[in-house]
Amino acid sequence: MLYGVGLNEIFWLVLLILVGGVISGLLAGLFGVSGGSIIVPVLFECFRAFGVPEDVRMQLCLGTSIAIVVPTTIRSYLTHRAHGFVIPGVIKQWALPSIIGVACSATIAAFAPVVVLTLAFVVIASLIAMKLLFAGDRLNIGTELPGTVPMILYGFGIGLCGTLMGVSGGAISTIVLTLYGKPIHNAIATSSGVAVPVSIAGAIGFALAGLPHEAQLPPFSLGFVSLIGLVVVAPVASLMAPYGARFAHRLSRRRLEVAFGCFLLLISLRFVISLI
Repeated sequence: MLYGVGLNEIFWLVLLILVGGVISGLLAGLFGVSGGSIIVPVLFECFRAFGVPEDVRMQLCLGTSIAIVVPTTIRSYLTHRAHGFVIPGVIKQWALPSIIGVACSATIAAFAPVVVLTLAFVVIASLIAMKLLFAGDRLNIGTELPGTVPMILYGFGIGLCGTLMGVSGGAISTIVLTLYGKPIHNAIATSSGVAVPVSIAGAIGFALAGLPHEAQLPPFSLGFVSLIGLVVVAPVASLMAPYGARFAHRLSRRRLEVAFGCFLLLISLRFVISLI
């Protein structure tokens, strides 16, 4: 027995984590997202089984998820960049404000619930999914990205909301770019790059935010980051990311829009279920 969990249960938990890592890596490459929508619920069940207190369990899931996708997002971005689909200048504009948003989210995660932001994401993601599936370009905000101030605000929101929900902002930045008429392939490729500074800053932020709660956290945790979860999942997810990215570039624009729309609906459903 280990922390009250039998060896048989440990085997199935590890297998579940590995499967989650594979799916997370594929999603990172395919949609430019972190795969947190898969990893977070998997980690939640694992930490529950190992008796992690409910007061810190979700924060530990979010922090570990963000740390896991650091190497995954880097590999995904490099693969997309090699295909020439990254939109110039966007990552540079969003990097600093998104990191500031991450810093704020780490503080909020330590002290406050995230129900409002979660509901906001569900509503926005569901509407964008409907747009991608049924409306095409008819409901776009514009054909060109906005000026400096709106872009800074977008960057801040991507870091804040994405990190709080463990999705590294990839889904949110893809939504923003498609609303301004950017082709889905370019939006996903650029979002994978935006996810790099967000995930790095998020991992550091959650590690620091969790230090005052060390007494409640399981062994081998660095703040709200489980080093065991990181070591088990990160290599698998990182290995799979380039395959997802290459597959994305083989899909037509319409098929990728439909796939991303369905993905948004699925993660929205997952967040709704988590609130029930």
